[in-house]
Amino acid sequence: MNNKFLKNIIFLLFVNLLIKPFWILGIDVSVQNLVGDNSYGLYLAISQFSYLFYILLDLGLTNFNNRNIAQNNQLLSKHFVGISQAKILLTVLYFLVIFIIGWLIGYRGEQLKLLAIVGFNQVLLSFILYVRSNISALLLFKTDSLLSVLDRVLMILICSFMLWSGFIPKEYFNVYTYIYAQTVSYVITLIIAIFIVLRHTGKLTIRINIPFVIMIIKKSLPYALLVLLMSFYNRLEPVLIERLLPEDIAASQAGVYAKAWRLFDAGNNISYLFSVILLPLFAAIIKEKEDLQSLVKQSFSIMLSMTCIIAVLCIFYSNKFMDIMYPEQNNTDASTILMILMGSFVSVSVTYIFGTLLTANGNLKQLNIVAASGVVINITLNCIFIPHFQAVGAALTSLCVQFVTCVIQFFIAKSIFRLKLGNAFWFRILAFLILISTSTYLSTLLSLNWLTSFGLATAACIIIAFVTKMLNYSEIKDLVFSSLKNIKK
Repeated sequence: MNNKFLKNIIFLLFVNLLIKPFWILGIDVSVQNLVGDNSYGLYLAISQFSYLFYILLDLGLTNFNNRNIAQNNQLLSKHFVGISQAKILLTVLYFLVIFIIGWLIGYRGEQLKLLAIVGFNQVLLSFILYVRSNISALLLFKTDSLLSVLDRVLMILICSFMLWSGFIPKEYFNVYTYIYAQTVSYVITLIIAIFIVLRHTGKLTIRINIPFVIMIIKKSLPYALLVLLMSFYNRLEPVLIERLLPEDIAASQAGVYAKAWRLFDAGNNISYLFSVILLPLFAAIIKEKEDLQSLVKQSFSIMLSMTCIIAVLCIFYSNKFMDIMYPEQNNTDASTILMILMGSFVSVSVTYIFGTLLTANGNLKQLNIVAASGVVINITLNCIFIPHFQAVGAALTSLCVQFVTCVIQFFIAKSIFRLKLGNAFWFRILAFLILISTSTYLSTLLSLNWLTSFGLATAACIIIAFVTKMLNYSEIKDLVFSSLKNIKK
């Protein structure tokens, strides 16, 4: 299982790192710079609001399905039809809820129009993730990895043509153009994903089975509550910035938050890939009652190495990143927000290990209690911090909430699975953190071009990861060569 995890996470990271950095730094940044902070800030707030209720499109069906099909492949044909029917019914519920609540909190006119289009895109994304859950549950990780970036590849092609081809005047490009490009990309990706699943389902019998739909929804409700609560404490900040601040600065502050949050979200998307692979692997190991210690320790070590290096580099070079992404703008607040969000990034990433482990084991009660606590802390701190510190206050709230929930999940998993990582492991982590922080700080003092200093710091951090044995050179070398051979095939 360890080799399977490493081979597939290497391939998944390889594919995503080819595509998503260009999407984030090339397309998404260009769109915000073109349409402006106000317009993009409003889009981000509406988008995050629609995502708060995303779980109503799913009710935990995707996580439930991933775990269930990973342990019972023979149920794919039956569950694919039944769950698809359930999701169609949930789509109606989702639109009713977002429009009613949107109206109640003051969305009107332009805001409701944006909400309708963005909401439709959430529906498409929900179906894509559900269909992909069947593919990853069958342990077809390479196929799932390619599908995970297909929508971004299509959006890059479409937006690149509109932004830089010269055929479309830039004054005609607005936030709606950007959203419609997402719609087209999602539709194409969904069609391809469905075709792949149908190749493995055999003959499908399409009939409405209400009792089965109700049974599936009941079984998935604990997952639904967990995702709903986590969505609130993970995605609430831009919505509250736009709603709590005075109208004359609300959208612009949401736009400032978006500048830093974009990099946080990009890193978070990469970390999330670990959970995609680990959930079916953990579920299979737990079912067979095999030893979890090795896989947990290995995945935790790789995750910490990757995320801490990224976080430290972003903290010390935050102002440089912001200036190069948003030239000729005042990026002081965005730089501060990025530094704070990098702490959140590490905490969120660690929960993708231990939260996924608890999910695979069915410990939904404990996870829901932790998530509910996170929501209470999030709302309380945001209501205190945002009016006083604006977008920076939202980042501080995120840091506090993510750190607390991360620590609690770790100790719950440690207790349930009797994990013994050992004092030597924690000493290596401490030494690793001190060394990469020191070397990165020293790189900023060099009288060199900042890109050269950044490159030296990155190289030093990677070397330190191997020296402190957070990463195993021989093991990763063998698996990289193995993965590259598989890619060629």
